[in-house]
Amino acid sequence: MSVKRTGQLGFVDLALSRRGGVPALERVSSLVDWVGVERTLAGLREEGPGRPGYRPLLLFKALLLQAWYGLSDAELEFRLGDSLAFGRFVGLSLEDEVPDHTTLCRFRNRLVGARLLEKLFDELDRQLEAAGVMLKQGTMLDATLIETQAAAKPPMGELSKVDPDARLTSRKGKPGTSFGYKAHVGVDQGSGLIRAVITTPANVNDTVPADDLIRGDEKAVWADSAYHTHSRQAALKARGIKPRLARRPNKHHPELPPRLKRYNKLIARRRAAVETTFATWKRRMGLIAIRYVGLTKAAAQVRLVAMAFNLRRWAALSAA
Repeated sequence: MSVKRTGQLGFVDLALSRRGGVPALERVSSLVDWVGVERTLAGLREEGPGRPGYRPLLLFKALLLQAWYGLSDAELEFRLGDSLAFGRFVGLSLEDEVPDHTTLCRFRNRLVGARLLEKLFDELDRQLEAAGVMLKQGTMLDATLIETQAAAKPPMGELSKVDPDARLTSRKGKPGTSFGYKAHVGVDQGSGLIRAVITTPANVNDTVPADDLIRGDEKAVWADSAYHTHSRQAALKARGIKPRLARRPNKHHPELPPRLKRYNKLIARRRAAVETTFATWKRRMGLIAIRYVGLTKAAAQVRLVAMAFNLRRWAALSAA
């Protein structure tokens, strides 16, 4: 299938480009090696006969904007046509036809089906390392619940018929329950960049995917008591990584000694920065719910948010 030629700026575009720009988007455009991203997308082709399709890179940039601003497919379509900054970021001129919401949805599903989001995350991670913004002083582990809006909360003990992958779980320290998924992250200490992200059903304990969030090249791992096990502590030490894992009481030692209480406070202060990751996701990027049905698509939504977040951080770090 032929591909639409887009992004050829006319005189009007160039005149308007001086107004209403979004500096962060402009910085991201200049920081990212889009050739490398496009190379990762090279295997993705439009399917079926008809009008020329959009370049995969244009559609991927649109999905990054969607994750960055917490938009639905229909809202993204509108903003691509309404916002000069959006159009310039993805490569659309004023004369170009805007991809509609069904085109955007189909493209996201093809990305998921081809398992390209993982490769795209790795490509951007490689670029962040090459830029020297990934500090590797330590990895901070944490997780957050994200409820689904694709299915109603089922009764306790029952699965949803609409989304059987989603799970019901109680919220630590809060009344009530949450129904949906859990995002687990490993965040680079100092830079705040996300180095690893895993999505699970909401009832999966934080400690289960923890080892897969550890990259192995960090100097330390910081985490609360939910992540502490003797085997994990020993394994980290064997790899030359400092295990900064908060301790918790047990049946043999129901009260922590003062030394470990002080130790836990130190860890809590150091790892508190990871909370800003989820605050940004939910309050500034609009990740208030999972929009799609099933673990695979939920994980894709979270990974796109993680990539958009990293680009946001990269732009902020470059401007500092």
